[in-house]
Amino acid sequence: TPFGRLSIDEPLGKLLLEKAVHIKADLIAHQFEHSIEVELPILYHFLGNFQFVPIACQVSTLAIYRSVALEIYEAIKGFKEDVLLIASSDMTHYEPEQAARRKDRSAMEAIVSLDEEDLVKRVRKDDITMCGVAPVAILLSCVKLLGAKKAQVAMYQTSGDASGDYSSVVGYAGIIVS
Repeated sequence: TPFGRLSIDEPLGKLLLEKAVHIKADLIAHQFEHSIEVELPILYHFLGNFQFVPIACQVSTLAIYRSVALEIYEAIKGFKEDVLLIASSDMTHYEPEQAARRKDRSAMEAIVSLDEEDLVKRVRKDDITMCGVAPVAILLSCVKLLGAKKAQVAMYQTSGDASGDYSSVVGYAGIIVS
């Protein structure tokens, strides 16, 4: 990162791999994934030096998402240190502002309701081009196992808010689950 090197939390990574059927060590999965490049400097700014375990997710079924969430839950529930879970996704991609906001509002309603099943249904039904539906669905399922009770939108904007071009935007949401 611009702030220096960060390291993988190897004990947690090993624990995840031991507990998981669906999670595999795969360096190639991270080769072209770029979301973590954005997150790590921000996390470093707020947290200072920390360790992390990146997990790249592919599109699958709700049953698989819930199974992966259970595997993550089983690994972290007895872990000796606190674990912060983050799922990364843009929202709607390259649609006019009004359409993107409508679709994103639909997805955010499901997320704020902590309802991964509803999220997956809405993304399919409304053709929402949210690239990270898998990690968000996994996160929602996992945090409920950990006792989460609520979520709230901290901020929502589109690329049009920065560029002034509202003809084709990408949506961005920050949602906090507790």
